[in-house]
Amino acid sequence: MSEENGMSRRVMLVKLGILLNGIIGAVLAVPIVRFLFSPVTREKKFGYESWLSLGGLEQFPAGQTRLATYRNPVVNSWDGKTADIACWVRNVDGRTFQVFAINCAHLGCPVRWFPQSSLFLCPCHGGAYYQDGSRASGPPERGLFQYNHKIEDGKIFIKAGEMPTPGRAVNTKPGGTRCA
Repeated sequence: MSEENGMSRRVMLVKLGILLNGIIGAVLAVPIVRFLFSPVTREKKFGYESWLSLGGLEQFPAGQTRLATYRNPVVNSWDGKTADIACWVRNVDGRTFQVFAINCAHLGCPVRWFPQSSLFLCPCHGGAYYQDGSRASGPPERGLFQYNHKIEDGKIFIKAGEMPTPGRAVNTKPGGTRCA
C-alpha cells in the first residue's frame, strides 16, 4: 500500500489531523492564557476604589436619617440609572455619621427607614433594624452593612467600589469616620 511519492494516505491524514488539532488547541488556549495572566496585565479602572461624595453635611441634619445616592464607579455605558446606588446616611449628633447599605442583610431586599418608629424595615421577610443599624428582629442574623466613610471640606464621602460585607474589617476613627 505504499505510494510512489513516499507518503501514504494514512500518514497524510494523520499529519493533517495533528495540524487541525493544533490549530483548534491554540484557539481554545488563548482565552485560558488571557485569564491566567489577567492579574498581571489588567488595567486598573479609574475610580474603582475611590471616595465619592454623598453631598454636603447640611443635607443630613443632626438626629435624622436620609436617603442618599451615588454613582457606581465601575459602570458600563449601558448601565443607565441602574448604576445609581442608594444608601442611608444617619447623622447621629452633628459630628458622628453612619452610612448603611440599603440592602437587608438577610436576602438583600431594600430596607426603608421609618422615622416614626426609628426603625429600618425590610418588606420581604419582616426584618427590622434599629436606627444604629443593629438587628432588631426577623430573619436577618446581623445588622445592616456599613460603608466606610469620611468627612472632608463639609462633605461626606464613602469609599465606593467595594461591597460592604461581614468579612471586611472596619475600624472607627475619632469623629465618627470609618476607614478600612
